[in-house]
Amino acid sequence: MILRNPLKLLFYLCLVIVILLVGYKAYLNLFMKDFKGLHTEQVERIQKTTTPDLPVSFAVVGNINNSIGIFEERIIPELNSSGLDFMVSAGNAVSGGSEDKYRALYGSLGHLKIPYLLTFGAHEYEDFGSFRFYDHFGPHFFSIQAGSSRLIFLDSTGKTPWQWQIRWLNDLLAQDNSKARILFIGHPPLEPEKNAPFDQREDYLQPPEFRSALLQEIQRHDIDLVFSANLSLYSEAVKGETTFITTGGAGGLVLNNETSFYHFVQVSVGADGEISHSLERLKVGQHPVLKQLESLWFFIYSLIYSGYLNFILILAVFVAITIKLYTTIFVAKDYYPDYDLDPSPWLEKPLRVAMFTNNYLPFIGGVPISIERLRRGLEKLGDKLLIVAPRYKDQPENEEQVLRVPSLLAMGEKGEFRLANIFLARIRKGVKAFRPDIIHLHHPFWLGSLGLFLARTLKVPSIYTYHTRLEHYAHFVPLPGMLFRNLISHALIKHFANKCDAVIVPTYSTEEYLRMIGVKTPTYVQPTGIEFQRFQEVREEDIQNLRETLELDDEKVFISVSRLSNEKNIDFMIEAIDALRRETSVPFRFLMIGDGHQRDRLQQKIEELDLQRHFTLVGAVPPEDMSTWYHLGDAFLFASKSETQGMVILEAMAAGLPVVAVRSSGIEDVVRQGFNGFKTPENQDLWVHEVKRLLEDDELRWELAAQALEFAGDYSVEQFARDVRGIYANCLALEAKKKKRHRVH
Repeated sequence: MILRNPLKLLFYLCLVIVILLVGYKAYLNLFMKDFKGLHTEQVERIQKTTTPDLPVSFAVVGNINNSIGIFEERIIPELNSSGLDFMVSAGNAVSGGSEDKYRALYGSLGHLKIPYLLTFGAHEYEDFGSFRFYDHFGPHFFSIQAGSSRLIFLDSTGKTPWQWQIRWLNDLLAQDNSKARILFIGHPPLEPEKNAPFDQREDYLQPPEFRSALLQEIQRHDIDLVFSANLSLYSEAVKGETTFITTGGAGGLVLNNETSFYHFVQVSVGADGEISHSLERLKVGQHPVLKQLESLWFFIYSLIYSGYLNFILILAVFVAITIKLYTTIFVAKDYYPDYDLDPSPWLEKPLRVAMFTNNYLPFIGGVPISIERLRRGLEKLGDKLLIVAPRYKDQPENEEQVLRVPSLLAMGEKGEFRLANIFLARIRKGVKAFRPDIIHLHHPFWLGSLGLFLARTLKVPSIYTYHTRLEHYAHFVPLPGMLFRNLISHALIKHFANKCDAVIVPTYSTEEYLRMIGVKTPTYVQPTGIEFQRFQEVREEDIQNLRETLELDDEKVFISVSRLSNEKNIDFMIEAIDALRRETSVPFRFLMIGDGHQRDRLQQKIEELDLQRHFTLVGAVPPEDMSTWYHLGDAFLFASKSETQGMVILEAMAAGLPVVAVRSSGIEDVVRQGFNGFKTPENQDLWVHEVKRLLEDDELRWELAAQALEFAGDYSVEQFARDVRGIYANCLALEAKKKKRHRVH
């Protein structure tokens, strides 16, 4: 497998990595045990190692931004070996306030051997980070005593009302007797003398009232040093007796110039309160050629990092995209069928074919009839068939070739749509015992899905016949109609068809539809066969007896055959016949053959329009009698738009009936305009006009009838079975070729 398609394997490996990493992120946020109140233990550590009568020294870093390359790998080792008492972050220790960013920071701080304190800054506040900071570290503003100095931390994000903080600060310092006072606040209260890269108004302390009040308190209480972050530079300014330092080079975005560079600040406070500080600049990118390239790399690195996981995640996504693009653009593909196949070995021996269908006889419908005809045709050619289908109450007793499956649920007024119990082990055992050469699927879900699974399990080809336009059956599905019609049905067909080895479609227009929705599986256009000869053997005596039974006089007779369901558009024909009777003096009767859950409603509509003399719902007719009923008619009328072929239209033509139908994918290829009938848009006036022509123009009707009969002669069941068998043989030849190629590799 690796040798055959390493790029495909690598592509799916990348997808697996992405899924695992996303799952791990969810785990971090939802399931991993929290770390809580870290500042409490850090303060205890600081106060154990510092006393008011001894000097204290510490480092101040700003804009760590979850950096591995600078903070974890460069700054932390220096701090661990420096002999400093502790470290303070002036803000933006994380690149964002999400849980994974905090956990990545916690991992980095774990390498630090000295205590640490964090200022609640802009990045800590982002992405609902305020509650995470409080939970993981502690309050957003606080104060501690370290040696002879008072360290004060304020919240500049707006999370805490600034008026409250000013009152707290004033009360705190009014009672404080420390010899040095140092303030930490995430947003700078002063703008730097040199232009800060990429700065915006909100990067500085807001609102102006807070800034003004804070500067007054700083002056009133003789605060010696104020540290801020939030800008990617180092800036130092003196206002009154106070030094203001903005430090932003502990790992975030810098430009590696004289203003913006990687650094930290070392602060020393003597026992007498004397404060000194020094700038510790990191030597990064000193080579003149590599200086800008290294800066760009650290910029990219800091953007994508929050622990190694995000880096791997983004890398995996881009690798997957790259591989997909590579295979799309550079890998040659042969879109033509493989003509170098020899199907003759499979044409010369009997085949064992297993078919899976969600409905079958005695349920009357296009799909069951098509399957039954194919079964009989293949058996005449010597093949063995096993049909896996739902169980019905009035099914035949002895069916050696059918494996009946009990239903979990029956839908429709008479239970015509059945949800078979696909979980029964005996289905799998029965199919495996049958040992099929090929599996033929007639529906893209439920029993069809089980058949596809068994085809993969048994390693035999799977062929899918696209019988039904699912989007026209939205009324049977408990989902919003437009959602099912425009998305789910098309996606279901595409997904299922692309998993099969071949797809059989009855018409070229249907093949075009499948290509439009993205089906790439090899497709064969194969119309369903009809029992043409049986339609030629109808006795005139039987036709006359049926006319007498129906009390037909000299009326012209229109025939239609359809299930009485919404998608069959019966209402359209009822309304059209109502209009036709007002436009013609020629007597006629319309016989609607078929049954379904809409029968009572349609009968009520016929009665409301007083159409009983013109429109008759005949009900279901046994399949063996259908040829006689077709011969009863003078023309065949149809309005369904859900057909993929319109098999009943071909049967009507085999009985010598011209057709008038509403245009749809299944009609387009079998009704030839002006040759064997007429096809119109779903427009009542146009449809009635063509029906009226056939009703009133005998010569035109006879001419089209003769041509319809000739046209139907090419669609015999015998030829249908031979053609499908040829498709089977091609698929088996292709499968054998693939297996041989795999053995070679």
